[in-house]
Amino acid sequence: MTAADDIRGRFPFLKNTVNGSRLSVYFDNAATSQKPDTVIDLADRMFRGLNANVHRAVHRLGAEVTDLYEAGREAAREFVNAVSREEIILTSGTTASINLLAYTFGERFINEGDVILLTEAEHHSNIVPWQMLALRKKARLMYLPVDERGVWRMDLLEGLMSSGRVRIVSAAHVSNVLGLVNPVGELVRTARKYGAYVHIDGAQGIVHSRVDVQALDCDFYSFSGHKVYAATGTGILYGKKGILEQLPPWMGGGDMVDTVTYGKTTYAPLPLKFEAGTQNVIGVATLAPALRFARSADTPEMEAYQRKIVEYMTEELHSVKGLRLYGDAPGKIPLFSFTVDGIHHSDIATLLDHFGFAVRSGLMCSEPLIGRFGQSGMVRASLLVYNTIEECSEFMAALRKAIRMLS
Repeated sequence: MTAADDIRGRFPFLKNTVNGSRLSVYFDNAATSQKPDTVIDLADRMFRGLNANVHRAVHRLGAEVTDLYEAGREAAREFVNAVSREEIILTSGTTASINLLAYTFGERFINEGDVILLTEAEHHSNIVPWQMLALRKKARLMYLPVDERGVWRMDLLEGLMSSGRVRIVSAAHVSNVLGLVNPVGELVRTARKYGAYVHIDGAQGIVHSRVDVQALDCDFYSFSGHKVYAATGTGILYGKKGILEQLPPWMGGGDMVDTVTYGKTTYAPLPLKFEAGTQNVIGVATLAPALRFARSADTPEMEAYQRKIVEYMTEELHSVKGLRLYGDAPGKIPLFSFTVDGIHHSDIATLLDHFGFAVRSGLMCSEPLIGRFGQSGMVRASLLVYNTIEECSEFMAALRKAIRMLS
């Protein structure tokens, strides 16, 4: 039995059926991960008997729910090795985290003519908020190019950093299309030389790479709980405390205030300053068991097994005539985006679904990057710790069958 086989028993979802048949392969993990039993059990227990709001009530039930909620924050702090709980802002996901950051950072630090540096390999959520900020503040956007494999052109970074007033660099830890682990450490070190702040979009990186924000020395790091085994509607924005204290509030309302009069409001200290309104209490609570599971699955044995999957899938995909694999470079997670000559990506995905295989197709919220490779969409198969080599073999047989039927 492999490490993945042992883990699979923790995930009730994997026993489900699709189109009347057993779901043989779930390869859409870059969109959302499945949930282990401990996450499901906690959510069920809270829905059934621990329903209350947090931070406000003095009754026992409210206190117990608040403890579970704050345990989710503490689990996130520990998982990324932040210095304090004040550095962990709870949001609804990576998109909300980046929007919060772009707005508040822009209000405090961006002026007309300043530069915001992104890369060509970003998700829409790490492009659009910065475009909105640039428009509002009359700032400029620049993009670090990628090469034909999708690898960052780090040889061009110094030139971009020195060509204008780069105030912040925002880039993905791991590409959701290419599956490449980007050299974010080198990015941070270079940005530091030019006095720029750095935000890392960890939506894909958080579940595939051990993250230590202190060692990385980034100013901000964002991720979604639902991609690392927690409930949907949960997210984190890590920020260095000294910087977060300088940023203005994002939204106004309950829980983010200190005092309110008809004429003036003062704001709560971190992290509540950025957490207005009723939060996703049960979802945030599931961060604790989800991140405990993620850490328990982060073993040398599992790391070796994931490398074996990458090697196997890369070799098998290369053997398919007319198939082009994107992000074909060293340092790859088990995420594979491809096109097949003469066949539409959605036709492949639809036929695979009919066979009981769940993959993603289309633009994957990365239209500029996919357009950079001259495509209107791709098929993406993305794997996690509960996926097996046997599933990969079944998938490749189904893919070859689908291609024969569609050719």
